[in-house]
Amino acid sequence: MIHIVFQEADIEVLQKAIDLDDSLAGNIIQIKDDYAVGPLGPLNAPEGWQGRRDWWKQALTYSPYMDSLDMVDDKLTVHGLLGRLDENETEEAWIWMAQNQHDVCGYYWLVSQLQNYQGRVQLLYLNNLPFLNEKGNIFYPHSLYEIQPSEFRKAKKLARPITLSEFEIDPDEWTRLCQENAGVRILEGGKKITGKEIDFYDKDLFGNLTPNWQKFSRLIHNTVNRMKVKTGDVFLAWRLRELISEGKVELNGDLAKGWGGCEVKLPGAAVDATPARTGAEAANEA
Repeated sequence: MIHIVFQEADIEVLQKAIDLDDSLAGNIIQIKDDYAVGPLGPLNAPEGWQGRRDWWKQALTYSPYMDSLDMVDDKLTVHGLLGRLDENETEEAWIWMAQNQHDVCGYYWLVSQLQNYQGRVQLLYLNNLPFLNEKGNIFYPHSLYEIQPSEFRKAKKLARPITLSEFEIDPDEWTRLCQENAGVRILEGGKKITGKEIDFYDKDLFGNLTPNWQKFSRLIHNTVNRMKVKTGDVFLAWRLRELISEGKVELNGDLAKGWGGCEVKLPGAAVDATPARTGAEAANEA
């Protein structure tokens, strides 16, 4: 059994689930790229991949993850996956997908390459399904890593083979997304992905910007935590840099020192947050 996930944090929680349940025993591999943001274009051609790689290189600049680009090679990961499926005809691939555009876009990219293995690819889509959190309360997870390891015993019952119809339709959906080549892709329910303009998340950034200086890193952290439609911190930081270059956000400091080495605010004079002094206070100081 080969488990496939789309977010790094998913690996740890799934491994803990495997430790609790031997029936889930198998290797875990990750599709690392976030296909929900950035250019897609003709990813079936070398120039398409190079264009996407160049965009990620720019987006990762000044981030804490600048070394990550060389670690991401999803094509090589899938090449190894297909090799294992070819070598062992009893091997199955289990695709774990939560209800978010990161996972669903990754699924569309992946499934278009697995059509020759119909019947041996299981899908576990945790779509609108309730689970228990660590306090025993019911919640609906946005990502796989939010689920308690013990709850995966329930989740594994959702495994089902990807149907012949899905193998025919879903690769066409990936082709559509590439041809549309929107700047951002969001999940609107089920497996429906809709393209949006590259500035789709700007409203979330502006909702957390103020007239006063705050750390670049703090703004990114607050925005990620408060936004309803989630995206990654690298993409938000790249958009913030674009807004700075357009003069829509002010920068104080040097971005080359990293996210923690500079501050940002809305254009214009900062608001004085110091309480006004009374006449008596001023007289006492005099």
